[in-house]
Amino acid sequence: MTSPDFSKLEKIIGYSFKDKHWMERALTHSSTNDDFNYQRLEFLGDRVLGLVIADALFLEFRDENEGGLAKRHTALVQGTTCAKVGQAHNIGDFILFSDSERQSGGHLNENIIADVVESLLGAIYVDGGYDAVHKVVLKLWGDENIKTLKNAPQDPKTELQEWVQARGLDLPHYEIVDKIGPDHAPKFVVRITVEGEDPLLAEGTSRRQAEKIAADTMLQLLKKS
Repeated sequence: MTSPDFSKLEKIIGYSFKDKHWMERALTHSSTNDDFNYQRLEFLGDRVLGLVIADALFLEFRDENEGGLAKRHTALVQGTTCAKVGQAHNIGDFILFSDSERQSGGHLNENIIADVVESLLGAIYVDGGYDAVHKVVLKLWGDENIKTLKNAPQDPKTELQEWVQARGLDLPHYEIVDKIGPDHAPKFVVRITVEGEDPLLAEGTSRRQAEKIAADTMLQLLKKS
């Protein structure tokens, strides 16, 4: 297991840890069989993120009612958004995995990336306090997203389902047509079929990921037609 250059990540997030112990802990996945992993910090970071976003929204939208603020808050703190933030800043490249977990695509797993984003925020809070984590959240989420994101990003499978239903078509059909690669790093090949369209294939490190890629690819084709 090769340790990544954590100093690069500190530059990305705009925060330098006083105690590097917390940073390493925030980036250690349970597949390493190390009790010293990110799970407790993820729990803390989830709550810290919620407070920082609530604080930012409260100050930004002074005339918006509770319902509107809650809708914005949900969109900004949900796992899908955390994953997108992590992917945009290549957080997956810095996570410490077992060799088999990394080879199986753990560094690309949206759920793991979202968890590590939260664990990093928890670690920053412990290491540097509220002001430090507040600055990092505003930097990573971006001022524009905080001001404009009101609806939660939609999963491509859900969006595709709504697209076909709105046109009176049958629901998309997903089928695993192949499983390739070694047992420790399998890849799933999924065929997606939408009424009136040619089927297409997509590949992913899990069935769920392959189906999402297939749905997203099909959506892009449908929107262009």
